[in-house]
Amino acid sequence: MTGRFAPSPSGRMHLGNVFTALISWLSAKKSGGRWILRVEDLDPQRSRMEYARQIEDDLLWLGLDWDEGGIGGKGSNGPYLQSERGNVYEEALRKLTETGLTYPCYCTRADIMATQAPHETDGRVVYAGTCRPRNLGETERRSVDAMSSARSGMADETRRERATRLFVPDEEIRFNDRLYGAQSVNLARHCGDFVLRRADGAWAYQLAVVVDDALMGVKEVVRGSDLLLSSAQQIYLYRLLGLEPPEFAHVPLLCNSSGQRLSKRDRSMSMEELRKDYTPSHLIGYMAYVAGILPEPFPISAEGLLPLFSWSALRDASSINLD
Repeated sequence: MTGRFAPSPSGRMHLGNVFTALISWLSAKKSGGRWILRVEDLDPQRSRMEYARQIEDDLLWLGLDWDEGGIGGKGSNGPYLQSERGNVYEEALRKLTETGLTYPCYCTRADIMATQAPHETDGRVVYAGTCRPRNLGETERRSVDAMSSARSGMADETRRERATRLFVPDEEIRFNDRLYGAQSVNLARHCGDFVLRRADGAWAYQLAVVVDDALMGVKEVVRGSDLLLSSAQQIYLYRLLGLEPPEFAHVPLLCNSSGQRLSKRDRSMSMEELRKDYTPSHLIGYMAYVAGILPEPFPISAEGLLPLFSWSALRDASSINLD
């Protein structure tokens, strides 16, 4: 079993990030498998190499060592920074374009928010298909012509800035999650046609994560429960690209005392603050207790947790409030 941890270097890790990393590491190591560290620095505005270095330092401090990846890129499946993997995303986009299911989209975020109410409690919006051409098998030039009349009020300079979207069918995508069991998601109703490449040229998360996990041989994806629905979009991409999807395991989100999920704005839960007050074994023990692996939060190393770890011991709640 090959697992992975794929953090975004947009700030210092908080306890929720580390919680996910610990469960992913334990699952991979318990099965005798490898654990990959990949840096998801797709967003050029928010990603910083200094944060990537801090992530590596925090993981090593906790005893969560990786077998492949990282900034140095040890292993044969690199590079392990997504900002350096544009060529493989280009090739995947070319294959998807050949299916006839992609099309250019000129909608801004404001356009989308104005025409569609949030579909889910997390505020996610289902794309209404505003720019979708009538015949997806037509050439891109015809697609542009077909939609131009509906978008005729747009300035020419705006029309040149376009994203690439992927058409999704009105069908159920079924998969099994290790913690939450059988899942069924209708892509058309729950997400709509989604972006593969943004208008500013940045690669979308859904495409990049599928391509990277497939090419790096990842067989198990452990991440937060907020990404559970993303699995359906990714399974659809795996299918179109002729790739085998991994197993999915979505772990509970850690929330603060107000019930809000931890973010990089919660400084008291950031690794910068936690390292001042706790030892690695205290933090590992506390996270194992929160997860349901330990009956109480006593100090223990990540290595020491391996004999105690099992997926059946983990809580299957969507979130856990910290005291």
